[in-house]
Amino acid sequence: MSRHIQSVCIVGGGSAGWLTAALIAARHGPDLQVTLVESVRLGIIGVGEGTWPTMRNTLRKIGISETDFLRTCKASFKQGAKFAGWRTGAADDFYYHPLVLPEGFPAVDLAPFWNAQADAGGAPSFSDAVCFQEFLCEHHLAPKQITSPEYGGIANYAYHLDAVRLGEMLREHCVGKLGVRHVDDDIVEVKQAENGDVTAVIGQRHGGIAADLFVDCSGFSSLLLGQTLGVPFIDCSDILFIDRALAVQVPYEREDAPIVSHTVSTAQDHGWIWDIGLQNRRGVGYVYSSRHAGADRVEEALAAYVGPAFADLTPREITIRSGHRATFWKNNVVAVGLAAGFLEPLEASALVLIELSADYIASATPATRSAMDIVARRFNDMTRYRWDRIIEFLKLHYMLSEREDTAFWRDNRDPATIPQPLQDLLELWRHTPPGEHDFASAHEMFPAASYQYVLYGMGFRTASRPAALANRHAAEDAFERVAAMKQRLAPAMPTNRALLDKLAQYRFQPV
Repeated sequence: MSRHIQSVCIVGGGSAGWLTAALIAARHGPDLQVTLVESVRLGIIGVGEGTWPTMRNTLRKIGISETDFLRTCKASFKQGAKFAGWRTGAADDFYYHPLVLPEGFPAVDLAPFWNAQADAGGAPSFSDAVCFQEFLCEHHLAPKQITSPEYGGIANYAYHLDAVRLGEMLREHCVGKLGVRHVDDDIVEVKQAENGDVTAVIGQRHGGIAADLFVDCSGFSSLLLGQTLGVPFIDCSDILFIDRALAVQVPYEREDAPIVSHTVSTAQDHGWIWDIGLQNRRGVGYVYSSRHAGADRVEEALAAYVGPAFADLTPREITIRSGHRATFWKNNVVAVGLAAGFLEPLEASALVLIELSADYIASATPATRSAMDIVARRFNDMTRYRWDRIIEFLKLHYMLSEREDTAFWRDNRDPATIPQPLQDLLELWRHTPPGEHDFASAHEMFPAASYQYVLYGMGFRTASRPAALANRHAAEDAFERVAAMKQRLAPAMPTNRALLDKLAQYRFQPV
């Protein structure tokens, strides 16, 4: 008879390990023994500072207060991303990918009406026309008020956070509140059964740690899935060229400096610079292709972006290997986080993939070893689909560029580097805007609206068709609601900085 799954061992800490431990422990309680083994002395990479709105539900599920989270992790509110210089590189070249859907979407699709206005000239940007969140971002306004309930707000939002502090907070919560066993050790050996299953990991100081299910959160080394079980790595650098990052932490010039409520992604000659505002500092980094530029030129550009403060900072160089494992769950080992793969941080997909994977493992934990292979097949199909869609969406940002100034941008438009499914969609979208019919899977990573924001922000146009313009009255009403919402929110919403300062004294309303 197949043995029952009674214990889980998570190898590796950081955001991946502790989020996984928290979700499993919160779901199963004492019925499933959860052990996390990590080498605390190794530390974590700690540059994954952007999240998706899903993080709100994840934190709520595991029992962490939003007020406490924001205070402890020096977090701020994120309402989307501003892409500067991606289309032409001109000084006034920017667009937004906000976190709210276009007004009325999908019942009313404003894209055909906006495209018709753009063809006629004088239209506002797509995101500014179809939703109010670009307005909030441009004025540094927060998505909620101090009287808002925890994890609720006027506008959809995510977070910018200190990843090191998040890992520490999750560790304390898991051990103190959720009953997770924490082992600080260096793994020196992995034991396997004849069928390839991992039976135990051997720590240098604590000896053997056995379990029925192992979660590999060992980072780029992929100790269990990659090294022990030999699952190969699928390289995606032929599609996504970014393979290096140079990162710094920049202090604010003054305590009351504005905190932008969005990620700023500024295109450069050989990649782009992220700029993320936390409560106490900014996280800034230049991600680039080493095939197109050397580290010296990149550091010069980063220094110019940061300004005089750069002279007192120590840049940290990070190697990025774009790609993922061919299989994510093999035998009784499933990989989460960097052990499964990594892509550049353009749309903050790293943490959300951790959340989604960990939540699936927690909710679909197999009852027996024989059931595990069925769950694993489902997990692999779902996860591979998600990786493929993220790769295509990231590539979309680059291949739509009109920039001709460097080889980096020109090479990104080479059809040989563009996945065929993405090319097919672009052909369809020349005549019909992205819609729900294009994304029918339950495992979609980005809704049709996200594609609309990027496409039309980058200058792509969909030819207007009479049938798509038939519901003009509903569209006009939607545009008017957007304008009215901006007028209503302008005097009502605090700035990001003002709300976070107030949160130091008061708490959000409990749910």
